Amino acid sequence: METYLESAHTRGEQVIYQGKISLWSLSPYLLLGLVFLPIFGLGLVFWAAAAIRYWTTELAVTNKRVIAKSGFISRSTVEINLHKVESIQVNQNIFGRMFNFGSIIISGAGNPQAPITGISDPLAFRRACVEAQDSHARPPAAAGQMA
Repeated sequence: METYLESAHTRGEQVIYQGKISLWSLSPYLLLGLVFLPIFGLGLVFWAAAAIRYWTTELAVTNKRVIAKSGFISRSTVEINLHKVESIQVNQNIFGRMFNFGSIIISGAGNPQAPITGISDPLAFRRACVEAQDSHARPPAAAGQMA
């Protein structure tokens, strides 16, 4: 079965960095599953929710855009062209700093804010975005032309 990233590629587009959801960000689901497991197996529902979130979330930086997809039955996607990204904000609480996970909020022209939560190694994802922007920046204006 084809992944969303594979189906959403355009001609000449290459994945530069692929992110993942951190298992640490899913720890509330996993702990609740453990607590509620003795109650008619209700904990399996929490574990299933964590597994679905982990396996159905796709995060990538390509040479053209930033892509985030989550969801199994209902799908939610964020796709922002690299040249439209204005800022990338990283949020990590104390546990996120300790276990290297957090959230990224991408602000772009026409798309005020696009949050990506629970990402593993958010600073590497941010770095990949910035490096992709730098390496695929628009060429400078020709000599003699005014910008």
